[in-house]
Amino acid sequence: MTARIRTLAWALLIAAVLLLLEFTLPALVPDSSIRQLLMLAAVYIMVAVSLNVINGMAGQFSIGHAGFVGIGAYTAGIVLSNLHGPAGASSGSIMVAFARAWYLVPVSVGAGAIVASLFGFLVGLPSLRLRGDYLAIVTLGFAEIFRLVIASANLNAKEGFGGAVASLGGPNGYAGTDGQGVPLLAGPFWVFGGAVLMIVATWRIKFSGWGRALRALREDEIAAAAVGVDPTRYKVVSFVLAASLAGVAGGFWATMRDGLGIVQPDQFNFQFSFDAITMVILGGSGSVSGSVLGALFVTFTVKIIELAQGIDAVKELQRANPWLDLNALRMVIYAGVLIALMILRPEGLLGERELFAKKQVEPDPKGPQPKTGGATTDAQGSPAAPGVVA
Repeated sequence: MTARIRTLAWALLIAAVLLLLEFTLPALVPDSSIRQLLMLAAVYIMVAVSLNVINGMAGQFSIGHAGFVGIGAYTAGIVLSNLHGPAGASSGSIMVAFARAWYLVPVSVGAGAIVASLFGFLVGLPSLRLRGDYLAIVTLGFAEIFRLVIASANLNAKEGFGGAVASLGGPNGYAGTDGQGVPLLAGPFWVFGGAVLMIVATWRIKFSGWGRALRALREDEIAAAAVGVDPTRYKVVSFVLAASLAGVAGGFWATMRDGLGIVQPDQFNFQFSFDAITMVILGGSGSVSGSVLGALFVTFTVKIIELAQGIDAVKELQRANPWLDLNALRMVIYAGVLIALMILRPEGLLGERELFAKKQVEPDPKGPQPKTGGATTDAQGSPAAPGVVA
């Protein structure tokens, strides 16, 4: 079986599994909160692997990734709400919703990716002369400006820029054109499929010539430029690419089935960006599969803490100690894990390695063998005439 046929077979198998999950997941997982957690984990995977393009492969330090995710979420929510109509129209059978999603979800999520990439270009271009802490401050400032402009909107404004911002709902959030919620059409087929495609895309980028150029810039920008790598082009494009992928994640965040149906500015605060950075660092900066593992760890840690608070022993402990709040201790847990990881394994769980890296062909220790019937060499390595034994 050739590599192309094998790849096509895997793609068809994954598509069939995702299509099966689209219609059977509600029966397999009756609890809507668990289904929401599973799709939220897929969204966090997309956020982590998109941030890994900037922080891991390109070696830049962005701590405002939540801004790009938020832009994608708001854009997708607005586009989907206007194209689909009232959110109530999304109710009905899964088959009907899936039929509508075939053209509505790609358009809305694609719009979120395009708008987020434009903002990525605006943020990345003036930041070319910055690196390290200075670049981190710029990206953080951008994310906070985006969040605060919406959160502090004057809801009584009707015209101009103020009216446009007020239509986003201010601190209450955007809930569709009718205020009943954003239509939730992106089911498991779209959300899980988007995560799979993004993992494959970033994997291919890492092992392509483009990815090697990014890693060369990360290690030594001057040496990379000396061999023909244009730092300006590669930095800007990597920023735009990461922002567009974050916009895709935000689009699925706003439109995924079993979601909240509302997009609020405080969902994309610094805590969100910190969680994304934690995912990348825990898994290993520069590792795509490491980012996936980090995203799963962060997502399910939150759920485990929530479930732990329902245990009788924990309730008794909280009644005896009213100050005990496991949600507040989540940051302490993260900090402790990061400190331990930086001491025991500074490069992260996987470093820059991958779980399923391609096997390297080991060279023959005896060296290349001469072809039979061709020219041979004598004892001194000089070519001899065919058929003549040296």
